[in-house]
Amino acid sequence: MSRVGKMPVIVPAGVDVSIKEDQISVKGTGGTLLLAQNALVKIASDAGKLSFAPANDSREANAMSGTMRQLVNNMVVGVTKGFEKKLSLVGVGFKAQAQGAKLNLSVGFSHPVNKDMPAGITVATPVPTEIVIKGADRQRVGQVAAEIRAIRPPEPYKGKGIRYADEKITIKETKKK
Repeated sequence: MSRVGKMPVIVPAGVDVSIKEDQISVKGTGGTLLLAQNALVKIASDAGKLSFAPANDSREANAMSGTMRQLVNNMVVGVTKGFEKKLSLVGVGFKAQAQGAKLNLSVGFSHPVNKDMPAGITVATPVPTEIVIKGADRQRVGQVAAEIRAIRPPEPYKGKGIRYADEKITIKETKKK
């Protein structure tokens, strides 16, 4: 059995997990998240703990038990604490401004770039060169951060662009005569 799948998911107080035949829903202070149920995994709930077991002895069921366990754990963490990604803008004149559910970027193009945030995702700019993306769904937070980074990815010669806060950019050496 998967090592990750063996560990139970502890459901904290204030979080409601309901398991139906076709989906799992987790409800907490951060919102409600839904996940499609997989036929290869059996989920058992007892005394605030969720345990995951493969439905049969196949390799796919074993792998899926660990995957489902981690997805449900991310949902529980998301509705209690939430997830966040930080992006930083590097470059002269590069700045970001959050206006409600919109993000306005000035990143060296001849026009400003406006990005609408999907439902459940909030964006903040504590300083003009930093973007903080928060939400309950880990996958959506990461996807929105990747889409914003893709607007102006860091270039390899000067390092200018939008990068993750913890990202290390390897700067290339320029051509010599």
